[in-house]
Amino acid sequence: MLNKKSPLPLYAQIEENIKGQIQEGAFKPGDPIPSERELTSTYQVSRMTVRQAVLNLVKNGLLYREKGKGTFVSEEKIEQPLQGLTSFTEDMRSRGMEPGNELISFERVIPSFDIADKLGLEIQEEVFFVKRIRYADHKPMAIESTYLPSKLFPALTEQVVQGSLYDYIASQMLIIGQASQSIEAGLASTDEAELLQIEEPSAVLKIERLSYLTTGTPFEVVHSTYRADRYKFRSEIKR
Repeated sequence: MLNKKSPLPLYAQIEENIKGQIQEGAFKPGDPIPSERELTSTYQVSRMTVRQAVLNLVKNGLLYREKGKGTFVSEEKIEQPLQGLTSFTEDMRSRGMEPGNELISFERVIPSFDIADKLGLEIQEEVFFVKRIRYADHKPMAIESTYLPSKLFPALTEQVVQGSLYDYIASQMLIIGQASQSIEAGLASTDEAELLQIEEPSAVLKIERLSYLTTGTPFEVVHSTYRADRYKFRSEIKR
């Protein structure tokens, strides 16, 4: 199957071969690919060569690895437009996917100076700290850590944050206005990799959002870690 006289390295030929099989439907999204040992036997090359090919396909997002389970064909990435302010729940529902949460932490805390400053709080004013794993069709997509001023949401409960926070905010007769958001690339920490069910180190998207009500009052700071193999952002730019 491989041309050892070709100027194209063997690992690159294996990459192209596996890509072709995915495009032809031999491997479908979610399907496991053969183990390194099986690929070594199939292509009659060293395990190091196979590993390089698979690693490149993982880096390029065509494959993903799950700890202790193997390597699988990636599903199409969820595309998020950078225009418009929507919640994770709204995003998933608009795509016909089932949103879900797993609550990791819910507590009232004194925030750091940086968080208090962004939320316009006085010293010792408390916030609700909410940490959740966000799911799409029962698969982990992101980890969200949210800080909400307790004076704005005194009746907030664990039950409420199991659903959509934005739906709850609307029910309190508060109108969400706008947000500022920053996005940067990073590598998953050990804890993040475990929660997102990805290998360490894997590429992730780190997002920080500061959101305001229409009155200009800041109501949340959100730090999110998204799986880079499942999520991408799109923007339209006009001159």
